[in-house]
Amino acid sequence: MTSLASTSTTDIQPIRPSPIPVKLGLALALAALADWLFYGERIGLSFSLFAIAIACVASIVNRATLDLRRGLTCAAILAAGLVPAIEELNPLSFLILTFALAVGLLLATNPETTEFADRARALRNFVLFGPFRFFPDALQVFNMSAFTRGVALWLAPAVLGTVFVALFAAANPVIEQWVSLLNPKIILEYVSFWRVLFWTAILALVWPFIHVRWRRKMSVTTAAADVAEPEPLAPFVPAEFLGQATILRSLVLFNVLFAAQSILDGIYLWGHVALPTGLTYAAYAHRGAYPLIATALLAAAFVLIAMRPGGPAEKSKVIRPLVYLWVGQNVLLVASSILRLDLYVDIYMLTYWRIAAFIWMGLVALGLILIMARIVLSRSNRWLVGANLIALTSVLYACSLVNFDAFIADYNLTHSREMSGKGVQIDINYLLTLGPQALPAIGKAIQLRALAGDSCLVSRRDRLVEQQRQDMAWRAWSFRSWRLQRRLDAQAKAAG
Repeated sequence: MTSLASTSTTDIQPIRPSPIPVKLGLALALAALADWLFYGERIGLSFSLFAIAIACVASIVNRATLDLRRGLTCAAILAAGLVPAIEELNPLSFLILTFALAVGLLLATNPETTEFADRARALRNFVLFGPFRFFPDALQVFNMSAFTRGVALWLAPAVLGTVFVALFAAANPVIEQWVSLLNPKIILEYVSFWRVLFWTAILALVWPFIHVRWRRKMSVTTAAADVAEPEPLAPFVPAEFLGQATILRSLVLFNVLFAAQSILDGIYLWGHVALPTGLTYAAYAHRGAYPLIATALLAAAFVLIAMRPGGPAEKSKVIRPLVYLWVGQNVLLVASSILRLDLYVDIYMLTYWRIAAFIWMGLVALGLILIMARIVLSRSNRWLVGANLIALTSVLYACSLVNFDAFIADYNLTHSREMSGKGVQIDINYLLTLGPQALPAIGKAIQLRALAGDSCLVSRRDRLVEQQRQDMAWRAWSFRSWRLQRRLDAQAKAAG
């Protein structure tokens, strides 16, 4: 019985014919090869050569799992994947070759997985989780467990904190000035930041091919015994990376960082206090909406990880208030993003993409509120996904009923310099791209700018008028077109 438990309780097993230091050395060698092949160079045949190098290294370090038949099968799959990439490297041939590498690795190193559904699940986990395994696995090089644990406890807060600071610096010129005081140029004179980032990305991408891990089937006895256990988010990540201590450190650090951003927005964006010398209010207000939304999405993902059902932090009386505070700060961050975009639209007018950004930001804010509701009400992630799907479906349904073409055209005309005395001039060329629904606004814009003599402009407007006439035929009829025709008729009657 003990023997059965010892052989079946391990859900994920790495393939270990070679020690971690050797694998790290090979990964660094592949990163160096990628640097020589790709960095600052045009990519073509070089990608096929790099794929062959990955396949060779993977077969060497995982040779214990190979046999002749499966080796030949994997070689055939790789050859088939190489053909389109050698013919021409484009997004499709890139995906085909990458897929061939992953499938070949699966067949070579995981002979136990034979069902199609299991193989598809294994490939999904390989793509989604594999690139995130490098740093946790690399820590195994250290023999000092206390040191490793300390690094593990602070690695996630430090890395995510750095990402948040970078996003805040991109969104906030005041924070950017503070960061610039650290004078990173002195260090960057000796080390290229983008090259370090390139090496890091390559190491993360090639590591799953070198240090292979696949999910193993568990015995029925073990599965029944473990049915009450919460499913881990990522079984290959050590407990320290997702444990209560790491989450607590992260939340304290993140709340401090977000509080600094929120205070600056409260002072400069909402309070209109004079900015430091060299910064304009326009530069502060019109910049950073999208980095802040990216920040909120990253924060939401972390909250879902930290407060996953059955996780160590779900019932913590210390962590829960910090999560509520952080989610509240993220909602405030989204509100600031919406205000920034609104100020930008006031000056540079409305477009489809900016409307989509408003809608997206609203959905992000609602998603954050639903995350908090899930935690407070002790609901499952399935409930959270369902609530978000209902919200998304409702928003999409409502959007299908909104005449965005007419709304954008009327808004831009009303807020143009010709009509309001501020902002920018009406962009008639953009209005013409909106279709017949913009005809009322186009007619007024032509009158305001005295462009009735512009034959090219009038010709383009007449094409829209003809398109509207065709839309009124019974086969093409729509209620929206009918309302537009009534509006055009009323406009013509008033002008006559």
